[in-house]
Amino acid sequence: MKKFIAFLIVVLIGIQFISVEQTNPPVEAEIYAPTEVKAIFKKACYDCHSNETNWVWYTKVAPISFLLTSHVKDSRKHLNFSEWGLYDPKKAEKKIEEIWEEVRDEEMPPWLYRVGHSEAKLTPEEKNTIRNWATSK
Repeated sequence: MKKFIAFLIVVLIGIQFISVEQTNPPVEAEIYAPTEVKAIFKKACYDCHSNETNWVWYTKVAPISFLLTSHVKDSRKHLNFSEWGLYDPKKAEKKIEEIWEEVRDEEMPPWLYRVGHSEAKLTPEEKNTIRNWATSK
């Protein structure tokens, strides 16, 4: 058992030297939305769904760094508020519908993100603001 623990410690230390590319590409064409909607997105969504990720210290510690970097990369592919203006109108409309569905069903922001970022938990008023924005399109 002691050998296993020693091996595990060596592995955990060793993987710290494997770097992952945590980037914030330039903002290409940010979403145009009312100020209150954009403020909600910035506090609850931008860390994963924009080119403005706040790469805090723990995002640089392996193996968390591997998981979070991959998650942000995938999230940006699915929806990127920093490239919203590059979406064609039909795609943007579909994304707006998806945003409201995810918020309504409490799938976004994910529960695990909310655990570490209590400010990301949306209030009923904030959800209503997003709903009103999404359904007015």
